[in-house]
Amino acid sequence: MSKTSIVDREAEHFGGMAADWWDPNGASAMLHKLNPVRLCYIRDMLDQHFGLDEQGLRPLEAKSALDVGCGAGLLAEPLARLGATVTAVDAAPELIEVAKAHAAGQGLAIDYRAVGVEALDGQFDLVTSMEVIEHVADPQVFVKDLAARLAPGGLMILSTPNKTAWSKLLTITLAEGFGQIPKGTHDFDKFIDPDTMRGLLAHAGLECIDFEGIAISPTRGLHLSEDMSLNYLVAAKRSV
Repeated sequence: MSKTSIVDREAEHFGGMAADWWDPNGASAMLHKLNPVRLCYIRDMLDQHFGLDEQGLRPLEAKSALDVGCGAGLLAEPLARLGATVTAVDAAPELIEVAKAHAAGQGLAIDYRAVGVEALDGQFDLVTSMEVIEHVADPQVFVKDLAARLAPGGLMILSTPNKTAWSKLLTITLAEGFGQIPKGTHDFDKFIDPDTMRGLLAHAGLECIDFEGIAISPTRGLHLSEDMSLNYLVAAKRSV
């Protein structure tokens, strides 16, 4: 079995947020604000990569998806609604229990498991991991484990804060300092810049096909942008 990249204190930290995970004004409020932005990007990349119908309501019908570090299901549930057969994993058992209960209440069949990605078998057409890589013990091992679960012809999408002074100011100094994000959520030393991310993916046999920033402004809030200085998404496929 592959070495795990789970950090126990990280799992405990996020597990402590389980009770109000689905409260848009709770401890996970920032994730609720990020989620629509991520989904917009994911849908666009899926449509391009797989040549899907942009107007289709269930474009992922007959496709499998894996969401790693799923929390209590903020992304897994929309993927299921788009038609995917979804497996979602998280290191915090408390989050998985909340995820299972919430999905049941929504009538969604999602295979939730309280394990690390290295414990999974099989491969998936779509692999996602949002705001997770900056919390793992070994980013390279983690990316290799993600890559091993990506089916031939599949698409991987990750998101993470950039390693910039701007990101540190907004994410840690301000957001954590003023309670918008629970204190201790982020460690700036573990933030990953796009060039480092490209190298991690290449070492795992993956090719980056797109980078997109997530920026913030007083008029638009969080939104997709060419500016990657705060946070960014990356889409990758297997190298030819």
